[in-house]
Parts: sequence; C-alpha cells; structure tokens
Amino acid sequence: QLQLVESGGDSVQPGGSLRLSCVASAGTLDTYAVGWHRQAPGTQRDLIAAIAIDGNTNYADSVQGRFTISRDNSANAAYLQMNSLKPDDTARYYCSAGNYYKGVYYSTAGWGQGTRVTVSS
Repeated sequence: QLQLVESGGDSVQPGGSLRLSCVASAGTLDTYAVGWHRQAPGTQRDLIAAIAIDGNTNYADSVQGRFTISRDNSANAAYLQMNSLKPDDTARYYCSAGNYYKGVYYSTAGWGQGTRVTVSS
C-alpha cells in the first residue's frame, strides 16, 4: 500500500541546480531503501542513485560528484540534490522503494509517477 509522489522537476539552464523530493503519501519509507531513476525519450530507465536504510549511498558514474541522494524519515521523504546540470540530464525522474541484495539495489515495493527535468539554454 506504499504510494510515492515526486515533485521539484523544472526547466533549468546548463550549470543550474534542482532539488527533487519523493514523499510517501501512503505508508512509510523508514523500512525501505530508496532509489532515484531517470528515463529520457527513446532510452531505458536507469538507476542513478540509491540510499539504504542505514544511510549508505550509491551513484551511477554519470552523476557521481554532481548529485546527492538523502532521506529524512521524520518527513517520510527522500531527496535528490542535482548540481552542475547538463543537457544530458534531461529526463523524467522517478523514485522507488526497495531493498538491497548483495550490495545491489532493487525496486520491490513501489514507484512514483515521475517528475520532468529539462536542461537547456
């Protein structure tokens, strides 16, 4: 019965920043790991960041050093801070709730509907 809602997507110039939010509108996030994913038109959906229940984080090479995933269990939410944005970051961004298995994140408990990010001049 977990339900997730993303927000914060916008149109921004290259080099700009955005902060995406993922809030559980039903259920709670504190017993799940959380992932952020993105999908550009004509491409597959890729995992770009994940955070475990204990706060340990993992990032795809494409966003390492520019994006930061975090969580606030008191707010029943997770976040993705995106800095130094590039045109290649243009995509629809989704959050998910899941689990780690042997160090790999899997989306097992639910997805949000996504929020659109456009980076262009």
